Amino acid sequence: MKFHVVTIFPEFFRGPFEHGVVARAKAAGVLSIEVHDLRTWTHDRHKTVDDRPFGGGEGMLLKAEPLFDAVESIWPEQAKEKAPGKRVVLLSAQGRRFTQSVAREYAELESVLLICGRYEGVDERVAIHLADEELSIGDYVLSGGELGAAVVIDAVARLIPGVLGNEASAVQESFTNGVLDCPQWTRPAEFRGWKVPDVLLGGNHEEIRKWRMEAALEKTRRMRPDLL
Repeated sequence: MKFHVVTIFPEFFRGPFEHGVVARAKAAGVLSIEVHDLRTWTHDRHKTVDDRPFGGGEGMLLKAEPLFDAVESIWPEQAKEKAPGKRVVLLSAQGRRFTQSVAREYAELESVLLICGRYEGVDERVAIHLADEELSIGDYVLSGGELGAAVVIDAVARLIPGVLGNEASAVQESFTNGVLDCPQWTRPAEFRGWKVPDVLLGGNHEEIRKWRMEAALEKTRRMRPDLL
């Protein structure tokens, strides 16, 4: 799978993509990431990517022209028609919420191009005529889409076959089955008087499976009742 990221801060991604799951996926050859500097597609000596909004208002907007030029340069076929297996995604506080199911959806694609919004947003023509969809990682406002892009890539990378050491890990995680993951413990069996539940020490795998299902539901009711 391949990700393209269009941003005005390409240096931001030097850290997030060089560690952990994403780095492993790149090393295994199952994930490729190209970060593109939006200023490459500007046409003035100041490399201007933003301008004031029509109608007045605070802040600046990313201009449509360099974003269209960037996407159509990276994916020439996008200038003609939407290519199957590819998706242009605009990171935006106004987009649909990013969830585990969306991560699974993206993991099935050949390639995803992420546009990192900045300032007060982008020219609406980008959202309407260039992006396939707008995507938000949560109901809050960030300074730009770079953090969101890193979150999306990390979440998707761990769903690509061959990335995790144990493929079952992604199946048992929170949100995969609509509920949170069950509580987990490790050694020692007793710490400061707090003991690991006896069922987890008994070795009866069927009883452990049932207990984990019930514990996952109980934790979901307590922590995230909205999921139920």
